[in-house]
Amino acid sequence: MSQDFDIVVIGAGIAGASIAAELAPHASVMVAEAEQFPGYHSTGRSAAFWAECYGGPGIAPLTLASGDWLRDNGFLHRRGAVHLARQEDTAEIHAFESAFADSGVTIERLERFQIEQLVPGIRREWTHAISEPLCADIDVGRLHQHYLATAKQAGAQFRMNCRLASAKRGDPGWELAFSDGSDCRAAYLVNAAGAWADEVAEIGGAGALGIAPYRRTVVQLRVDPPSDPDLPLVLDINGSFYFKPESGRLWLSPHDETPCEPCDAAPEELDIAIAIDRFEKAVEWKIEALERKWAGLRSFAPDRLPVYGFDPQCDGFFWFAGQGGFGIQTAPAAARLAAQMLMGMGRDAMTQTIDSAVYSPARFG
Repeated sequence: MSQDFDIVVIGAGIAGASIAAELAPHASVMVAEAEQFPGYHSTGRSAAFWAECYGGPGIAPLTLASGDWLRDNGFLHRRGAVHLARQEDTAEIHAFESAFADSGVTIERLERFQIEQLVPGIRREWTHAISEPLCADIDVGRLHQHYLATAKQAGAQFRMNCRLASAKRGDPGWELAFSDGSDCRAAYLVNAAGAWADEVAEIGGAGALGIAPYRRTVVQLRVDPPSDPDLPLVLDINGSFYFKPESGRLWLSPHDETPCEPCDAAPEELDIAIAIDRFEKAVEWKIEALERKWAGLRSFAPDRLPVYGFDPQCDGFFWFAGQGGFGIQTAPAAARLAAQMLMGMGRDAMTQTIDSAVYSPARFG
C-alpha cells in the first residue's frame, strides 16, 4: 500500500541529510538513497575543511553564515590555511585579494619568513602567500551523522537501496516509484542527488540544468620529516594542489576536476603521479610511502554556484544540488535557507543576509 509524505528527498549525503533534518520538524519526510548506506559517494570521501575563500565570492555568504553554527556545535578544529604563490604569481595574488574585498572573509598577506615558519621545508621559489587564519578542519563523519540522527529523531524515514525509478506529477502531488519495488505519494520532491541530480530531474520531468560531476583525487602519504599535526592547509594560489595533515599522515590532492559520468569514482594513476610531482616541487620532504588513494565526485552547475529553489517549470520539484566541493562547509546555512524557501518560513539570524535569488534554478532561464 502506497504511503503518503509531505516531502520526499532524493539522496542521503550531506545535502539530503541536512535538508531532511531542517524539514522533518515541520513536515512528514522520507529520504530515498540509492546506495546501501548514506554518504557513500562525495560525503564519505571528503577531505573537507571550512575555508572562507573556498568556492569563491559567490559561496562565501553561505560559508560565513555556517561558520558560527559549526564552531558552536564542535564540528570545527582550527587549522589555518596558506595559499602559496611565486614571484610570477603577483597578478593572482592581487586578483585573490580583490575578489574577497569587502566580503567579510579574513585574509592576510604573508612574507617569505612567515611562510617558512608555517611550512618548514618549503622550496625557495614560493616567495609569497595569503593566509586564511580561520580555516578549520570539519569533522565530516560526525556532522553527517548529526544530521541523519536529527532527521530521524524528528520522524523522517530513511530507505536505503532505494533508487528513484519514476516520478509522475499528479493531482495534488507526486506519485513516486523506486527500484526496491516500493512507491509513495508526496506533495514535494527534493532533488538532493548530487552527481545524479540531472538524472533525477529528467525522471521528474523538470529537465536537466547541466549539473555535471567531476572527479577529485586524494592520496595519503607518509613523509619524512613526519607530518606536523599543526601544519596549516597548504594550497597553490593557482589551484594545482593542496595538502594537509591527517592522523599522523598527509592528505594530498592535485586539485583535479576531471569531467566524468556519475559513478563510483576511482583514482587514476596519472592523477596520483601529478599530485606527487606537484608536492615534490612545493616542499623538500621525502615521501616514504603512498598508503591510500581514493577519489570522489563534486558536482557543479554551469556557473559553479549551487542550485536551491523550486523549478520554474515543474510544480512541486525543489532543487538542492550543485554544491561542488563546498557542500559540507555550507551545509548548515544552505539547508536552513532551502527549508525556509520550501516551507514558506521566514528567515532567521543564520540566513537573513543571504540572497537566495543568486542560487535559484530560474537563473538558467
